[in-house]
Amino acid sequence: MAQPFSAEATLKRALRDHLRTLGFTKDEAGDLVLPDGGKDVIRNLHRSQWREKMAAAQSLLTRALPKALPHFANGAEIDPAKVKFRLILVKSGTAEADLFRIATLTWSVPVSPGFGRRMRYLVWDDGHDRLAGVIALGDPVYNLSVRDNEIGWDVHDRAKRLVGILDAYVLGAVPPYSFLLGGKAVACLIRSKDVLRDFNRAYGKSVGVISKSAKHAKLLAVTTTSSMGRSSVYNRLRLGDVTYLKPLGFTKGFGHFHITDSLFEKMRAFLRERDHDYADKHVFGEGPNWRLRAIRAALIGLNVNENILKHGIQREVFISTLAENAYEVLKDGKAKPDFSDLLSVSQISDLARERWIMPRAERGEIDYQSWTRDQIPNLIKRKVELPTAAKRRTG
Repeated sequence: MAQPFSAEATLKRALRDHLRTLGFTKDEAGDLVLPDGGKDVIRNLHRSQWREKMAAAQSLLTRALPKALPHFANGAEIDPAKVKFRLILVKSGTAEADLFRIATLTWSVPVSPGFGRRMRYLVWDDGHDRLAGVIALGDPVYNLSVRDNEIGWDVHDRAKRLVGILDAYVLGAVPPYSFLLGGKAVACLIRSKDVLRDFNRAYGKSVGVISKSAKHAKLLAVTTTSSMGRSSVYNRLRLGDVTYLKPLGFTKGFGHFHITDSLFEKMRAFLRERDHDYADKHVFGEGPNWRLRAIRAALIGLNVNENILKHGIQREVFISTLAENAYEVLKDGKAKPDFSDLLSVSQISDLARERWIMPRAERGEIDYQSWTRDQIPNLIKRKVELPTAAKRRTG
């Protein structure tokens, strides 16, 4: 039993208080029970993380927001018939990186930094010289049963060929493009010649962290998950005869999103005091599962039921296959990938404009023209609520 004023007891008390503040209760098995309230509850559960992210972003906002704001569009200046998307690959330490981070601060759910391999994009509207959205691709989670079942993987197949998949952990449009179903258009861009080309340049000849051998990786598919349950943006996402995102099912409601960064750092300190390997076995080469393993190790050390990781929030999982025969290649690794039906970002943009953006504007379902870029700071501070149809996905 932990002494009442020991570091162990203090951490256990902080964990209990945090979960209670979020509104969780426990059932007899020790599983967390969600409060009622649908998606609003999920947003509230992320609120502690949001506060931490906002506190960390204050220097960025002070320094970069005035320069970034003119790149966002006013609704009144957008002619839907002239929208034309292009991808700008973001490099760290640049003005584009600042703009990317500021755009993600407008999301209703906090954005993770991504793990391992990363490709970040600004989705630029050349027709109006404005920011339309953002995309971030990173290493996928290792254990995702609906993905593995869809492909037909066993544990050995997955270990050998997971390198052929990335996860879109940030994916969506910023206002006013989000009001015009721009989120659908942005999601389609991950299945493009441009993304495949960038992956080949960055990772096609990468060397394995552990094996030290060349992987000759090919980007065969990209997964993504909705931030809050079923996604109306990604379902039935087709252009012409091509399906750009296919629904696979739902996650099991197990994970660590409800563990804040500050609480996680306390867990790492707890592990570090005990010389546990996971305390400082850091992100590169470990993927998004490192954090989960570290949290689980801390819970075991604290003698806390691991069932508190069963938060019960199920997210819909989707997959976009870049190769026509992606599943075959991912299954046995022998076939040559067929990328013959991939379109360029420019071609996809044209199709999406005709399919979603112009019809949405003509129907007048949402008043996109009244949006002004001056509302971006208030959107970041959660003082402006976007229409439901404009919500987007984060990881």
